[in-house]
Amino acid sequence: MEEQLSLMELVWNASFTVQFVMVILLLASIFSWYMIVNRYLYFRNANDEMYRFEERFWSGIDLSQLYREGNEKASDGSAILGMESIFRAGFKEFSRLAQQPEMDSEAVIEGSRRAMRVAVMREEERLERHLAFLASVGSTSPYIGLFGTVWGIMHSFRGLANSTQATLATVAPGISEALVATAMGLFAAIPAVLAYNRFASRVEVLSNRYDTFMDEFSGILYRQAFALRSREKKAE
Repeated sequence: MEEQLSLMELVWNASFTVQFVMVILLLASIFSWYMIVNRYLYFRNANDEMYRFEERFWSGIDLSQLYREGNEKASDGSAILGMESIFRAGFKEFSRLAQQPEMDSEAVIEGSRRAMRVAVMREEERLERHLAFLASVGSTSPYIGLFGTVWGIMHSFRGLANSTQATLATVAPGISEALVATAMGLFAAIPAVLAYNRFASRVEVLSNRYDTFMDEFSGILYRQAFALRSREKKAE
């Protein structure tokens, strides 16, 4: 308790500039922890949804039926994200282009891949949301804290000019107040850096899975487009 009170006294008795730095670092830490929790829940849900959709997709279900199930989910107000949104973008474009007889198989697949690529880019944007803020907090917080420390130490030594006796006891409180800013900077930066590295690796993993699914789904669509055009030629 005494240590906590002494710490609060150091913060309370610090100069205005050092207190301002501490407030900035405290707000940065609070916002970064909010975004860490938000991103953790988002990545966990995205990972679970990806595995559920993959299991459903590779179960042998008809693709049209799978697309209709997505329509039902969307009509119920459920958000369709991740791998399923990529599937829906590609299948919707494939269905639209396949109805145009003048489009050959290559053109149909190319159009479907473009639609899926756009969907992948949107998913990557959702995955990377708030990561830039975590990176900024992790990289700048130590320097902000160091600025508060340097300013506090300068303020303490300036106070020696008005002191009749320069002793360690005279400058120790001011230096201690200033060092609290550095400690707060590290407290804000370390979790942000660890979270950013962790989430950045998750973004890379999920992005690779999305790209792999897009290639696999393109192969399925190519076979369907080739079979469809073959049947149309035989019907002619």
